[in-house]
Amino acid sequence: MGIEERVRELIQTALAGLVSEGTLPPGVLGADFAVERPKRPEHGDVATNVALAIQKSAQRPPREIAALVQARLAASAGVRAVEIAGPGFLNVRLAPELFHAILTEVLAQGRGYGRAPAATGERVLVEFVSANPTGPLLISHARGAILGDAVATLLEATGHRVVREYYVNDFGNQVRLLGESVRALCEGRPVPEGGYGADYARELAAWVSGHAAEALADPDPSALARLCVTRMLDGVPGSRVLPGIKRTLRDLGVVFDVWTSEEGLHRWGRVAAALAELKDRGALEERDGALFFRSESEGDDKDRVVKKSDGTYTYFASDVAYHADKLARGFDRLVDVWGADHHGYVARVRGALAALGLPADRFEVLLYQLVLLVRGGAVVKMGKRLGNIITIEEVVEEIDEAAGRKGAGADALRFFYLSRRADTTVEFDIEVAKKTSLDNPVFYLQMGYARASSILRRAREVFAVDPGAAFAALTHPDELAVAARLGRFPAVVREAAELREPHRIVFYLQELSQDFQSYFTRLKDDPVLPQKKHTAEAGWEARWDWDKTRARLGWVLALHTVYGAGLGLLGITALPRMDRLEGAPGDDGGLASSAPGAPAGGEEIEA
Repeated sequence: MGIEERVRELIQTALAGLVSEGTLPPGVLGADFAVERPKRPEHGDVATNVALAIQKSAQRPPREIAALVQARLAASAGVRAVEIAGPGFLNVRLAPELFHAILTEVLAQGRGYGRAPAATGERVLVEFVSANPTGPLLISHARGAILGDAVATLLEATGHRVVREYYVNDFGNQVRLLGESVRALCEGRPVPEGGYGADYARELAAWVSGHAAEALADPDPSALARLCVTRMLDGVPGSRVLPGIKRTLRDLGVVFDVWTSEEGLHRWGRVAAALAELKDRGALEERDGALFFRSESEGDDKDRVVKKSDGTYTYFASDVAYHADKLARGFDRLVDVWGADHHGYVARVRGALAALGLPADRFEVLLYQLVLLVRGGAVVKMGKRLGNIITIEEVVEEIDEAAGRKGAGADALRFFYLSRRADTTVEFDIEVAKKTSLDNPVFYLQMGYARASSILRRAREVFAVDPGAAFAALTHPDELAVAARLGRFPAVVREAAELREPHRIVFYLQELSQDFQSYFTRLKDDPVLPQKKHTAEAGWEARWDWDKTRARLGWVLALHTVYGAGLGLLGITALPRMDRLEGAPGDDGGLASSAPGAPAGGEEIEA
C-alpha cells in the first residue's frame, strides 16, 4: 500500500471518529477527496483537500473542518505533524516508519508486489497483430504486437484471465493474389496487377518450385494459396528473408495462445450462420443483388455490404462472424488492437454485435497510430507491394549487432513503442536505438536495474553482507522518497491496465531510475558500500555503520524488485550487467562496464 493510500485510510478513520462522536454528520463519509504529493517538499510528504471536499456535507467552514481533522490525524501513528494551509488544505508530515513499511511489504511479496491474485477478474480475449499473411511483418506491425502484448500482460497482472489471439486473414482477394503471384513467379511470368513481386515473394516461389510441385499442379488455386499462407506463418526452412510470422513475433517476446483462421469461419459455416441470424432479426437489406447490413441505424455513417452481387462475402461479413464467435466462447471482454486507419470499423462491428442481440458493451478497440522509421535524420518510406519494405527482422538484427547482444533490438522496439501513448505517432530513430551509451534511452532505463544488481552482487561477493529487513537506520529524504515511489507501483499498474496505457509503466520506471541515479550523485560522501578510500584505513570495519549498510541494501533490493517487475510488464530485459555501456558513471554507478579503456569483462564500480 502506497503512502497516499495509507494517509487516505488515516483520514477516513479520522472522519469516522468525528462522525461517531457527533461532531460531523454521516454524509461526510462518502465524499471524494484528493491525497497527493505536494509540488514543493517543504509543504510536507502529502497534502489533502478533504476539508474543502466535505464542507457542504459538514455545513462548516473548511478551516474549521481542517482543524478537527488535524487534531485526529496528528494523534495517528506514523504522523509527525499536520499543518493547515490556505483555505483549508492539510499538509501532512510522516514518520520514517510509514516509508519503511512499504519496503517491508515489497520484500515480503517479492516479484508479486503490485500484482493482483490470479484468475480473480474477467476472462479477456486480446486480439492483436492479425496482419495479412501475405508478407513478412514490418516494423509498423511491431507496434501493434508490442502494444497488444503489453496490454495483455497488464491485464494478467491485475488478475484477469487473458487469451492472446491472432486472427489469420487467409480468405479473400489478398490471399488469392499471393497465390497467383507465386505461381507467376514459378512460371517466369509477371505477377498480376496488384500482386506481390518483392524479394520475399521470389524466395517463396523458389521454395515452392523445389518442394511443393503438387500444389502448383493442383487445379484448385486455393491449394497453392493455403500453402503460401502456411509458409508465411511458419517460415521457409533456412530462409533469412522469410523466417515466419510466428518466429518473428516470438523473437519480440510475443507468443499467441490461439490462431484463428478466417477461412475456417467460412468453411465451418459461421459466416453464413451469422448473416442468417442478422437477416432473421431484420438487420439485412437486399439492394441490386447485394446484401447490406443496416449499420447506419447502429451508429455507422452508412450501411455496409456483407455479400456482394456476385455472391462473394466481404471482409466485414467475416468480422461479424468472428466477433460473434469470440463472445460465444464465453469471454467477458474483447479487446481488439487495431491500427488507427481501421477506426471506421469500430462502430460497424459494435453495431453488428448489438443487432445480433449480443452484449456489444463487452467489445472495445485500442487504436494505435503510425510508426515512422528515421535513419540519418530522414523518414524512410515503405511499401509492401513496391518491394521497399523494412521488416522487423532487419531492424532487430541491426540493433542486436550494434549492441553485441541478442534481444537488444526487441528491447529497443518495446521501449520506443511503449514510451508513447497509443494515439500518438512514433518516430523510431534507429541510429539512437543502436547507441551503446546513455544517449540511448533504453540503455538508461536498463542501467538502473543493472546498477542495483551490481550493488547487491558486490555487497555479497566483496563484503559478505546481505540486505537487511530492519530499516530504522534509513532516514535520508532521498531514500524515503524512493520508498514512497515504490509504494505507488501497485496503483500505477492498476491504472495502466484499466486505461490500457502501458506507457505509464515506462514513465514510472524512468522517474524511479532518475531518483536512483540522483541519489548516488548527491550521496557521494555517504556511499551504500565502503569505497577504496575507506577500506585503505586500518580498522575501518569497526568504524563502518553496518546497520545502515544492511538497511540501505534492503532498500536497494526493494527497488531492484520493483524495477524488475516493471521491466517484466513491459517485456524489456532486466540486465544484471551492462558490459558494453559507453560512458558509464565512474565512481558511483555500481555497474560492470567494458567501455573503451575499462578492463576486459568489466570492473565493479564502487557504490
